[in-house]
Amino acid sequence: MTSRRVFLTATAALGLAASAAPARATETGDRGPGVPVRPQRPGPQLRALLRQVDERRIEATVRRLAAFGTRHTLSAQDDPVRGIGAARDWLYAQYQQIAAASGGRLTVELQSYVQPPADRIPVPTTITNVVATLHGSTDPGRVYVVSGHYDSRRTDVMDFTGDAPGADDDASGVAVALELARVLSTRQPAATIVFAAVAGEEQGLYGSRYMAKQFKAAGTDVQAMFTDDIVGSSRADDGTRDPFTIRLFAEGVPTAETPAEANLRRSIGGENDSPPRQLARFVKSVAENDATGMAVRVIYRRDRYLRGGDHIGFLEQGYPAARFTEPNEDFAHQHQDVRVENGVQYGDLPEFCDFPFIARVARVNGAALWSLATAPGTPKGVKIRTAALTNDSELLWDATPGATGYEVLWRETTAPDWTHALDVGPARTAKIDLSKDNVFFGVRAVGPGGSRSPAAFPAPVS
Repeated sequence: MTSRRVFLTATAALGLAASAAPARATETGDRGPGVPVRPQRPGPQLRALLRQVDERRIEATVRRLAAFGTRHTLSAQDDPVRGIGAARDWLYAQYQQIAAASGGRLTVELQSYVQPPADRIPVPTTITNVVATLHGSTDPGRVYVVSGHYDSRRTDVMDFTGDAPGADDDASGVAVALELARVLSTRQPAATIVFAAVAGEEQGLYGSRYMAKQFKAAGTDVQAMFTDDIVGSSRADDGTRDPFTIRLFAEGVPTAETPAEANLRRSIGGENDSPPRQLARFVKSVAENDATGMAVRVIYRRDRYLRGGDHIGFLEQGYPAARFTEPNEDFAHQHQDVRVENGVQYGDLPEFCDFPFIARVARVNGAALWSLATAPGTPKGVKIRTAALTNDSELLWDATPGATGYEVLWRETTAPDWTHALDVGPARTAKIDLSKDNVFFGVRAVGPGGSRSPAAFPAPVS
């Protein structure tokens, strides 16, 4: 006779539900088998705000930034028409206009510091981030960040005088953040959303690293950060197009992992359950649908080979962060002097951007940010008991502000995404009749309207 335990394990492996609905809660939070995990469909409010993303505004932003000639970090900071200073002032003015129409919800600042001489910085250089903050209505201490870098470069990364239009890399990402600030600024998310245009990326991620350190020094609870870097084109170097896919790079082994945490990970697993991987799963769940028109291709890497982006500074501070990048890059239009060779046009010019594609990328970002900022935060203090050798699993977690309930998730250890969810109501502990040795567990919070947070991976506790 097949035991219930074997049956539960078998149904999890097959990706099936053992019953049409989860069992009713008991006072101890014990449960039966769960139901299949399904994507979070966009509601009317999210659909309405995504429809407001304006491709024409995005194109105008990209073209205006390219028209500053160069935005190299070492270029002029006091020239009103050319150089990074002119671009900085224009972006600040754009965000100020959005803030003026926000009813006081959005505030804007220039976040500046002097970078001493360092790699690719030959002289002391002022680096300025343009930072706009949409303050949360009920949980303002919980923060989500989206950024693009407004500096640009030529083939020679130290050439700060020649033209470097930087349309795709990365006026496109700056345009995404600016447009989302406009769309979201008149709304009231529960949590805070920060829109940033950072400098110094091409010289060594200086601006974003400074911003991340400022957040860390202030004890800010940054629960997710996205950088949009090279999101301007759907065309590959061979001419093929993939206009309905965006890549999302999400690291596994944490950049900021301590030796003790590494030893624990090697012991129990979890290299595919880092906060960035949970964030990537969340993005696919809320942003891969007909409201965005996009597929999200998650890449299990921190970034591309020999490359890096502004999410790395946040990862270094222990914050969950990931990078959006177009599906296939055309390197003739990145980090190249503007020129024609053998009839081929080189250079990062606006004419090579796909503006409808950038608008769809903005919708993916908007769906992710709004879904994060209107749901409860990711549960904290998630643990799994390991004091005794048992074939069941007991999980516990701290209360999450704004949560009306919780779900325990699980999947086979070889599965890329969560397959089953178990509604445990408001209980903050649950015992599952599945062996913790055989599956991976997570816990996510549920809000009043059914919105769900990213999952948190449990740490062992005796």
